[in-house]
Amino acid sequence: MRVTQVTGCGLLVTGYRLGKFRVLRSIKSGFFCNFGLTQPATRNPQPATRNPQPATRMSTHQPDAPSNEGGGSIFGKQLVLLALITIGGILLYKMFFSEGGLNLFQSPQGVQLTYIPSDFQPNLDEEATLRVLSNPEQYKKEFDDLVYNFNLSLLYHVANRMALPDSLKRRLEPEYKNHHEYLKKLYYNDFVALKDTTASMYETWYNDNSNQAVKLFNEVAGKYTCFFVTQIMATLLKAEGGRLMAKGKDVETPCGIALREGLQPMVNRLQKRAEIIDFSASRGLLKEKVRKGIAELATYELRSRLGIDKTLQYKLLGFSISETDIRVEAISVIKAGFKLDQYFDVTFSPKKGVIYVTLPPPTILSHEVYPRVDKLDVGFLAGITEKDMNERFNELRREFRQDAIENEHVLDKAKSRADSVMQLILGPVVKSVNRNYKLQVRFQNNTETALSEDELRRRGEDGQAPKPPVDAPKPKKGNGFIPQ
Repeated sequence: MRVTQVTGCGLLVTGYRLGKFRVLRSIKSGFFCNFGLTQPATRNPQPATRNPQPATRMSTHQPDAPSNEGGGSIFGKQLVLLALITIGGILLYKMFFSEGGLNLFQSPQGVQLTYIPSDFQPNLDEEATLRVLSNPEQYKKEFDDLVYNFNLSLLYHVANRMALPDSLKRRLEPEYKNHHEYLKKLYYNDFVALKDTTASMYETWYNDNSNQAVKLFNEVAGKYTCFFVTQIMATLLKAEGGRLMAKGKDVETPCGIALREGLQPMVNRLQKRAEIIDFSASRGLLKEKVRKGIAELATYELRSRLGIDKTLQYKLLGFSISETDIRVEAISVIKAGFKLDQYFDVTFSPKKGVIYVTLPPPTILSHEVYPRVDKLDVGFLAGITEKDMNERFNELRREFRQDAIENEHVLDKAKSRADSVMQLILGPVVKSVNRNYKLQVRFQNNTETALSEDELRRRGEDGQAPKPPVDAPKPKKGNGFIPQ
Protein backbone atom coordinates (compact mmCIF):
# COMPACT_ATOMS: atom_id res chain seq x y z
CA MET A 1 0.00 0.00 0.00
CA ARG A 2 1.36 3.42 -0.90
CA VAL A 3 1.15 6.08 1.79
CA THR A 4 1.97 9.75 1.87
CA GLN A 5 3.08 11.35 5.13
CA VAL A 6 3.44 15.01 5.88
CA THR A 7 5.56 15.82 8.90
CA GLY A 8 5.24 19.42 9.98
CA CYS A 9 6.20 22.28 7.73
CA GLY A 10 8.88 20.27 6.05
CA LEU A 11 9.29 17.29 3.71
CA LEU A 12 6.74 15.26 1.78
CA VAL A 13 7.78 11.62 2.15
CA THR A 14 6.44 8.94 -0.17
CA GLY A 15 7.01 5.25 0.25
CA TYR A 16 5.49 1.80 0.62
CA ARG A 17 4.04 0.20 3.71
CA LEU A 18 4.74 -3.51 3.98
CA GLY A 19 3.09 -4.85 7.07
CA LYS A 20 4.64 -3.14 10.05
CA PHE A 21 7.53 -1.76 7.96
CA ARG A 22 7.56 1.23 5.73
CA VAL A 23 10.16 1.49 2.95
CA LEU A 24 11.03 4.99 1.78
CA ARG A 25 11.04 5.29 -1.98
CA SER A 26 11.81 8.92 -2.54
CA ILE A 27 12.01 12.23 -0.80
CA LYS A 28 10.34 15.22 -2.33
CA SER A 29 10.72 18.69 -1.03
CA GLY A 30 7.58 20.64 -0.31
CA PHE A 31 6.47 23.00 2.42
CA PHE A 32 3.39 22.05 4.44
CA CYS A 33 1.67 23.27 7.52
CA ASN A 34 -0.41 20.15 8.33
CA PHE A 35 1.19 18.28 11.25
CA GLY A 36 0.83 14.55 11.79
CA LEU A 37 -1.37 13.85 8.74
CA THR A 38 -1.16 10.40 7.25
CA GLN A 39 -3.65 9.53 4.52
CA PRO A 40 -3.88 6.77 1.97
CA ALA A 41 -2.98 7.62 -1.57
CA THR A 42 -5.40 6.00 -4.07
CA ARG A 43 -5.30 5.63 -7.80
CA ASN A 44 -8.01 8.29 -8.25
CA PRO A 45 -7.53 11.03 -5.72
CA GLN A 46 -10.50 13.24 -4.88
CA PRO A 47 -10.76 16.59 -6.61
CA ALA A 48 -8.98 19.40 -4.96
CA THR A 49 -12.19 21.46 -4.81
CA ARG A 50 -13.97 19.04 -2.45
CA ASN A 51 -11.20 18.70 0.10
CA PRO A 52 -8.59 21.35 -0.60
CA GLN A 53 -5.19 20.56 0.90
CA PRO A 54 -2.30 22.96 0.98
CA ALA A 55 0.03 20.08 0.18
CA THR A 56 -1.63 19.35 -3.21
CA ARG A 57 -1.52 23.01 -4.17
CA MET A 58 2.12 23.65 -3.21
CA SER A 59 3.70 20.33 -4.19
CA THR A 60 4.22 18.99 -7.67
CA HIS A 61 4.49 15.42 -6.46
CA GLN A 62 2.62 12.85 -8.50
CA PRO A 63 2.28 9.51 -6.78
CA ASP A 64 1.96 7.53 -10.00
CA ALA A 65 4.85 9.24 -11.76
CA PRO A 66 7.95 7.09 -12.05
CA SER A 67 10.79 8.21 -9.77
CA ASN A 68 14.31 8.85 -11.10
CA GLU A 69 15.96 8.44 -7.68
CA GLY A 70 17.05 5.06 -6.43
CA GLY A 71 18.40 3.58 -3.23
CA GLY A 72 21.97 4.69 -4.04
CA SER A 73 20.98 8.36 -3.91
CA ILE A 74 19.46 7.90 -0.45
CA PHE A 75 22.59 6.13 0.79
CA GLY A 76 24.86 8.90 -0.54
CA LYS A 77 22.82 11.58 1.14
CA GLN A 78 22.93 9.69 4.40
CA LEU A 79 26.75 9.57 4.15
CA VAL A 80 26.90 13.31 3.54
CA LEU A 81 24.60 13.90 6.51
CA LEU A 82 26.75 11.64 8.70
CA ALA A 83 29.91 13.47 7.62
CA LEU A 84 28.38 16.84 8.43
CA ILE A 85 27.29 15.63 11.86
CA THR A 86 30.80 14.28 12.54
CA ILE A 87 32.50 17.54 11.52
CA GLY A 88 30.05 19.52 13.63
CA GLY A 89 30.78 17.32 16.63
CA ILE A 90 34.53 17.76 16.23
CA LEU A 91 34.19 21.53 16.00
CA LEU A 92 31.97 21.66 19.07
CA TYR A 93 34.42 19.51 21.04
CA LYS A 94 37.38 21.68 20.11
CA MET A 95 35.45 24.83 20.89
CA PHE A 96 34.14 23.89 24.34
CA PHE A 97 36.22 21.00 25.66
CA SER A 98 39.69 21.23 24.07
CA GLU A 99 42.42 22.88 26.18
CA GLY A 100 43.73 25.09 23.41
CA GLY A 101 40.37 26.06 22.05
CA LEU A 102 39.43 26.36 18.40
CA ASN A 103 42.31 27.60 16.26
CA LEU A 104 39.91 29.24 13.84
CA PHE A 105 38.89 31.81 16.41
CA GLN A 106 41.96 32.01 18.68
CA SER A 107 45.65 32.70 18.23
CA PRO A 108 48.08 29.74 18.36
CA GLN A 109 48.70 28.46 21.83
CA GLY A 110 51.81 29.83 23.57
CA VAL A 111 53.35 29.72 27.02
CA GLN A 112 51.46 32.14 29.26
CA LEU A 113 53.53 33.91 31.92
CA THR A 114 52.82 36.52 34.56
CA TYR A 115 55.69 38.96 35.13
CA ILE A 116 56.43 40.20 38.65
CA PRO A 117 58.92 42.83 39.91
CA SER A 118 62.36 41.63 40.94
CA ASP A 119 65.75 43.25 41.66
CA PHE A 120 68.95 42.03 40.10
CA GLN A 121 71.52 41.20 42.77
CA PRO A 122 74.73 39.79 41.27
CA ASN A 123 77.02 38.24 43.85
CA LEU A 124 80.21 39.82 42.50
CA ASP A 125 83.10 41.56 44.20
CA GLU A 126 83.46 44.79 42.22
CA GLU A 127 87.12 45.36 43.00
CA ALA A 128 88.06 41.76 42.21
CA THR A 129 85.98 41.86 39.03
CA LEU A 130 87.83 44.94 37.80
CA ARG A 131 91.16 43.34 38.61
CA VAL A 132 90.22 40.30 36.54
CA LEU A 133 88.98 42.39 33.61
CA SER A 134 92.12 44.52 33.64
CA ASN A 135 94.37 41.44 33.44
CA PRO A 136 92.39 38.62 31.76
CA GLU A 137 95.49 36.70 30.68
CA GLN A 138 96.89 36.65 34.21
CA TYR A 139 93.52 35.67 35.74
CA LYS A 140 92.16 33.37 33.05
CA LYS A 141 90.53 30.90 35.46
CA GLU A 142 88.97 33.75 37.44
CA PHE A 143 87.71 35.22 34.17
CA ASP A 144 85.92 31.95 33.37
CA ASP A 145 84.39 31.95 36.86
CA LEU A 146 83.27 35.54 36.35
CA VAL A 147 81.46 34.62 33.14
CA TYR A 148 79.86 31.59 34.79
CA ASN A 149 78.63 33.43 37.91
CA PHE A 150 77.39 36.49 36.06
CA ASN A 151 75.51 34.60 33.34
CA LEU A 152 73.91 32.34 35.93
CA SER A 153 72.83 35.40 37.95
CA LEU A 154 71.21 36.82 34.79
CA LEU A 155 69.27 33.59 34.23
CA TYR A 156 67.97 33.50 37.81
CA HIS A 157 66.90 37.15 37.56
CA VAL A 158 65.00 36.47 34.33
CA ALA A 159 63.35 33.44 35.94
CA ASN A 160 62.30 35.52 38.96
CA ARG A 161 60.83 38.24 36.76
CA MET A 162 58.89 35.67 34.77
CA ALA A 163 57.64 34.01 38.00
CA LEU A 164 58.85 30.58 36.96
CA PRO A 165 58.17 27.73 39.40
CA ASP A 166 60.97 26.34 41.54
CA SER A 167 60.99 23.12 39.51
CA LEU A 168 62.18 25.09 36.44
CA LYS A 169 64.60 27.25 38.43
CA ARG A 170 66.40 24.15 39.63
CA ARG A 171 67.04 23.21 36.02
CA LEU A 172 68.67 26.55 35.11
CA GLU A 173 72.20 25.73 36.24
CA PRO A 174 72.37 22.23 34.67
CA GLU A 175 71.00 23.65 31.43
CA TYR A 176 73.50 26.51 31.43
CA LYS A 177 76.41 24.10 31.98
CA ASN A 178 75.62 22.66 28.56
CA HIS A 179 76.45 26.05 27.04
CA HIS A 180 79.22 27.31 29.32
CA GLU A 181 82.11 25.41 27.74
CA TYR A 182 81.86 27.21 24.40
CA LEU A 183 80.59 30.47 25.88
CA LYS A 184 83.64 30.96 28.10
CA LYS A 185 85.92 30.51 25.09
CA LEU A 186 83.95 33.03 23.05
CA TYR A 187 83.96 35.56 25.90
CA TYR A 188 87.68 35.18 26.57
CA ASN A 189 88.86 35.22 22.95
CA ASP A 190 86.75 38.24 22.01
CA PHE A 191 87.69 40.15 25.15
CA VAL A 192 91.43 39.53 24.79
CA ALA A 193 91.25 40.45 21.10
CA LEU A 194 89.69 43.81 22.01
CA LYS A 195 91.74 44.58 25.10
CA ASP A 196 95.41 45.26 24.56
CA THR A 197 96.87 43.94 27.79
CA THR A 198 100.33 45.22 26.86
CA ALA A 199 99.06 48.80 27.14
CA SER A 200 97.97 48.67 30.78
CA MET A 201 100.50 51.25 31.90
CA TYR A 202 99.41 53.74 29.24
CA GLU A 203 95.71 53.23 30.02
CA THR A 204 96.42 53.73 33.71
CA TRP A 205 98.30 56.95 32.99
CA TYR A 206 95.27 58.32 31.14
CA ASN A 207 92.80 57.22 33.87
CA ASP A 208 91.11 54.72 31.60
CA ASN A 209 92.43 51.22 32.30
CA SER A 210 89.61 49.69 34.37
CA ASN A 211 86.94 51.81 32.70
CA GLN A 212 88.02 50.64 29.25
CA ALA A 213 87.95 47.02 30.44
CA VAL A 214 84.34 47.44 31.64
CA LYS A 215 83.28 48.91 28.29
CA LEU A 216 84.85 46.01 26.42
CA PHE A 217 83.19 43.44 28.67
CA ASN A 218 79.84 45.13 28.07
CA GLU A 219 80.45 44.92 24.33
CA VAL A 220 81.39 41.24 24.45
CA ALA A 221 78.58 40.22 26.83
CA GLY A 222 76.02 42.08 24.72
CA LYS A 223 76.87 39.83 21.77
CA TYR A 224 76.04 36.54 23.48
CA THR A 225 73.58 37.33 26.31
CA CYS A 226 70.45 37.34 24.15
CA PHE A 227 71.43 34.08 22.50
CA PHE A 228 71.93 31.89 25.55
CA VAL A 229 69.11 33.46 27.63
CA THR A 230 66.55 32.96 24.86
CA GLN A 231 67.86 29.47 24.10
CA ILE A 232 67.72 28.26 27.69
CA MET A 233 64.33 29.81 28.47
CA ALA A 234 62.78 28.37 25.32
CA THR A 235 64.18 24.94 26.24
CA LEU A 236 62.80 25.02 29.79
CA LEU A 237 59.39 26.43 28.85
CA LYS A 238 59.08 24.28 25.71
CA ALA A 239 57.70 27.26 23.82
CA GLU A 240 56.71 26.37 20.27
CA GLY A 241 58.61 28.67 17.95
CA GLY A 242 59.81 30.69 20.95
CA ARG A 243 56.38 32.31 21.47
CA LEU A 244 55.64 33.65 24.94
CA MET A 245 52.35 35.20 26.08
CA ALA A 246 53.05 37.45 29.05
CA LYS A 247 51.12 39.82 31.25
CA GLY A 248 51.95 41.88 34.30
CA LYS A 249 54.12 44.88 35.16
CA ASP A 250 57.08 45.84 32.95
CA VAL A 251 56.49 43.05 30.44
CA GLU A 252 59.63 42.46 28.40
CA THR A 253 61.29 39.67 26.46
CA PRO A 254 63.82 37.48 28.32
CA CYS A 255 66.56 39.10 26.25
CA GLY A 256 65.38 42.61 27.15
CA ILE A 257 65.21 41.73 30.84
CA ALA A 258 68.76 40.35 30.82
CA LEU A 259 70.20 43.37 28.99
CA ARG A 260 68.28 46.27 30.54
CA GLU A 261 67.78 45.00 34.09
CA GLY A 262 70.89 42.84 34.46
CA LEU A 263 73.85 43.69 32.24
CA GLN A 264 73.42 47.46 32.01
CA PRO A 265 72.99 48.12 35.77
CA MET A 266 76.03 45.96 36.54
CA VAL A 267 78.12 47.84 33.96
CA ASN A 268 77.06 51.16 35.46
CA ARG A 269 78.09 50.00 38.94
CA LEU A 270 81.45 48.77 37.68
CA GLN A 271 82.11 52.01 35.80
CA LYS A 272 81.58 54.08 38.93
CA ARG A 273 83.99 51.87 40.81
CA ALA A 274 86.42 51.90 37.87
CA GLU A 275 86.61 55.70 37.90
CA ILE A 276 87.76 55.62 41.53
CA ILE A 277 90.31 52.88 40.87
CA ASP A 278 91.68 54.56 37.73
CA PHE A 279 92.03 57.89 39.52
CA SER A 280 93.91 56.31 42.42
CA ALA A 281 96.10 54.21 40.12
CA SER A 282 96.99 57.21 37.96
CA ARG A 283 97.94 59.31 40.97
CA GLY A 284 100.03 56.50 42.40
CA LEU A 285 101.74 55.53 39.13
CA LEU A 286 105.52 55.88 39.18
CA LYS A 287 105.72 57.93 42.32
CA GLU A 288 109.10 56.38 42.69
CA LYS A 289 111.55 55.24 40.07
CA VAL A 290 111.24 51.62 39.07
CA ARG A 291 114.47 49.78 38.56
CA LYS A 292 114.42 46.18 37.33
CA GLY A 293 116.33 43.99 34.99
CA ILE A 294 114.77 42.88 31.69
CA ALA A 295 115.63 40.41 28.96
CA GLU A 296 113.96 41.37 25.70
CA LEU A 297 114.60 40.58 22.06
CA ALA A 298 113.19 43.24 19.71
CA THR A 299 112.97 42.04 16.12
CA TYR A 300 110.67 44.58 14.43
CA GLU A 301 110.05 48.33 14.64
CA LEU A 302 107.26 50.46 13.16
CA ARG A 303 107.27 54.24 12.92
CA SER A 304 104.16 56.12 11.82
CA ARG A 305 102.40 59.46 12.04
CA LEU A 306 98.76 60.24 12.67
CA GLY A 307 96.64 63.30 13.38
CA ILE A 308 93.23 64.04 14.79
CA ASP A 309 90.93 67.04 14.35
CA LYS A 310 88.19 67.79 16.82
CA THR A 311 85.59 70.55 16.83
CA LEU A 312 83.67 71.33 20.00
CA GLN A 313 80.49 73.34 19.48
CA TYR A 314 78.28 75.27 21.87
CA LYS A 315 74.72 75.28 20.53
CA LEU A 316 71.68 77.33 21.46
CA LEU A 317 68.29 76.23 20.11
CA GLY A 318 70.07 73.96 17.67
CA PHE A 319 72.34 76.69 16.26
CA SER A 320 76.09 76.76 16.82
CA ILE A 321 77.11 80.06 18.40
CA SER A 322 80.63 79.15 19.50
CA GLU A 323 83.23 76.61 18.35
CA THR A 324 86.58 75.33 19.53
CA ASP A 325 88.91 73.67 17.04
CA ILE A 326 91.79 71.46 18.08
CA ARG A 327 94.24 69.55 15.90
CA VAL A 328 96.73 67.14 17.43
CA GLU A 329 99.40 65.24 15.52
CA ALA A 330 101.81 62.64 16.83
CA ILE A 331 104.50 60.25 15.73
CA SER A 332 104.69 56.73 17.06
CA VAL A 333 107.52 54.24 17.49
CA ILE A 334 106.46 50.66 18.20
CA LYS A 335 108.89 47.84 18.88
CA ALA A 336 107.72 44.25 18.77
CA GLY A 337 109.60 41.18 19.90
CA PHE A 338 109.96 38.66 22.72
CA LYS A 339 110.33 38.87 26.48
CA LEU A 340 112.99 36.27 27.16
CA ASP A 341 112.58 36.56 30.92
CA GLN A 342 109.08 35.08 30.56
CA TYR A 343 110.17 31.99 28.66
CA PHE A 344 113.35 30.86 26.89
CA ASP A 345 114.50 27.29 26.35
CA VAL A 346 117.29 25.55 24.41
CA THR A 347 117.21 21.78 23.81
CA PHE A 348 119.40 19.45 21.78
CA SER A 349 118.44 16.32 19.82
CA PRO A 350 121.55 14.19 19.15
CA LYS A 351 119.70 11.81 16.82
CA LYS A 352 118.51 14.60 14.54
CA GLY A 353 121.49 16.86 15.08
CA VAL A 354 119.21 19.84 15.74
CA ILE A 355 119.39 22.45 18.50
CA TYR A 356 115.93 23.82 19.28
CA VAL A 357 115.46 27.37 20.58
CA THR A 358 111.98 27.99 21.98
CA LEU A 359 110.78 31.59 22.34
CA PRO A 360 107.67 33.02 24.02
CA PRO A 361 104.81 34.46 21.92
CA PRO A 362 105.61 37.84 20.34
CA THR A 363 104.35 41.01 21.99
CA ILE A 364 104.75 44.78 21.83
CA LEU A 365 107.80 45.60 23.89
CA SER A 366 107.57 49.38 23.84
CA HIS A 367 105.44 52.14 22.39
CA GLU A 368 106.57 55.71 22.26
CA VAL A 369 104.14 58.49 21.29
CA TYR A 370 105.22 62.11 20.77
CA PRO A 371 102.12 64.33 20.45
CA ARG A 372 102.08 67.90 19.19
CA VAL A 373 99.25 70.42 19.20
CA ASP A 374 99.11 72.07 15.76
CA LYS A 375 95.92 74.08 16.20
CA LEU A 376 94.01 75.31 19.23
CA ASP A 377 91.26 77.82 18.46
CA VAL A 378 89.18 78.26 21.61
CA GLY A 379 85.73 79.84 21.31
CA PHE A 380 84.37 82.31 23.85
CA LEU A 381 81.74 79.80 25.04
CA ALA A 382 82.87 76.37 23.87
CA GLY A 383 86.05 75.98 25.84
CA ILE A 384 88.27 72.94 26.21
CA THR A 385 89.33 71.15 29.38
CA GLU A 386 92.30 69.02 30.31
CA LYS A 387 90.06 65.97 30.13
CA ASP A 388 89.33 66.66 26.46
CA MET A 389 93.03 67.01 25.72
CA ASN A 390 93.91 63.76 27.49
CA GLU A 391 91.15 61.93 25.65
CA ARG A 392 92.53 63.15 22.30
CA PHE A 393 96.04 61.98 23.21
CA ASN A 394 94.79 58.59 24.34
CA GLU A 395 92.72 58.20 21.17
CA LEU A 396 95.82 58.77 19.09
CA ARG A 397 97.78 56.23 21.10
CA ARG A 398 95.05 53.61 20.66
CA GLU A 399 94.87 54.24 16.93
CA PHE A 400 98.62 53.74 16.62
CA ARG A 401 98.51 50.38 18.39
CA GLN A 402 95.38 49.17 16.61
CA ASP A 403 96.83 50.07 13.23
CA ALA A 404 100.12 48.36 14.05
CA ILE A 405 98.49 45.10 15.22
CA GLU A 406 95.58 44.79 12.78
CA ASN A 407 96.88 46.45 9.61
CA GLU A 408 100.67 46.30 9.81
CA HIS A 409 100.74 42.87 11.56
CA VAL A 410 103.81 43.77 13.58
CA LEU A 411 103.53 40.65 15.77
CA ASP A 412 103.60 38.31 12.78
CA LYS A 413 106.51 40.18 11.26
CA ALA A 414 108.41 40.05 14.55
CA LYS A 415 107.83 36.30 14.63
CA SER A 416 109.12 35.83 11.09
CA ARG A 417 112.21 37.90 11.86
CA ALA A 418 113.04 35.86 14.96
CA ASP A 419 114.62 33.01 13.01
CA SER A 420 117.00 35.35 11.18
CA VAL A 421 118.00 37.08 14.41
CA MET A 422 118.63 33.82 16.29
CA GLN A 423 120.63 32.42 13.39
CA LEU A 424 122.71 35.59 13.51
CA ILE A 425 123.29 35.32 17.27
CA LEU A 426 123.53 31.57 17.92
CA GLY A 427 124.36 30.24 14.47
CA PRO A 428 128.14 30.61 14.85
CA VAL A 429 128.00 28.96 18.29
CA VAL A 430 126.16 25.94 16.88
CA LYS A 431 128.57 25.59 13.97
CA SER A 432 131.52 25.75 16.34
CA VAL A 433 130.17 22.70 18.19
CA ASN A 434 129.59 20.67 15.05
CA ARG A 435 129.46 21.82 11.48
CA ASN A 436 126.61 19.41 10.75
CA TYR A 437 124.38 20.67 13.54
CA LYS A 438 121.42 22.90 12.70
CA LEU A 439 119.58 25.56 14.66
CA GLN A 440 115.77 25.60 14.64
CA VAL A 441 113.56 28.25 16.27
CA ARG A 442 110.23 27.28 17.81
CA PHE A 443 107.57 29.26 19.67
CA GLN A 444 105.76 28.51 22.87
CA ASN A 445 102.09 27.66 22.55
CA ASN A 446 99.53 29.71 24.43
CA THR A 447 98.34 26.58 26.21
CA GLU A 448 100.78 25.05 28.63
CA THR A 449 101.73 21.46 27.80
CA ALA A 450 102.70 18.90 30.40
CA LEU A 451 106.42 18.13 30.40
CA SER A 452 107.66 14.57 30.27
CA GLU A 453 109.65 12.97 33.10
CA ASP A 454 112.83 13.11 31.03
CA GLU A 455 112.34 16.80 30.39
CA LEU A 456 111.74 17.50 34.07
CA ARG A 457 114.80 15.45 35.03
CA ARG A 458 116.88 17.32 32.46
CA ARG A 459 115.81 20.61 34.03
CA GLY A 460 116.62 19.33 37.49
CA GLU A 461 112.99 19.13 38.61
CA ASP A 462 111.32 16.14 40.19
CA GLY A 463 107.86 16.84 38.78
CA GLN A 464 106.44 17.92 42.13
CA ALA A 465 105.31 21.38 43.02
CA PRO A 466 107.76 23.14 45.38
CA LYS A 467 106.62 23.37 48.97
CA PRO A 468 105.81 26.87 50.21
CA PRO A 469 107.93 28.37 52.96
CA VAL A 470 106.89 27.82 56.54
CA ASP A 471 106.20 31.50 57.13
CA ALA A 472 104.18 31.88 53.90
CA PRO A 473 100.58 33.11 54.40
CA LYS A 474 97.90 30.52 53.94
CA PRO A 475 95.50 31.06 50.99
CA LYS A 476 92.07 32.32 51.84
CA LYS A 477 89.16 30.00 51.43
CA GLY A 478 86.56 31.10 48.94
CA ASN A 479 84.68 30.11 45.84
CA GLY A 480 87.73 30.56 43.64
CA PHE A 481 86.34 33.68 41.99
CA ILE A 482 88.28 36.40 43.80
CA PRO A 483 91.88 36.29 42.59
CA GLN A 484 94.50 35.99 45.29
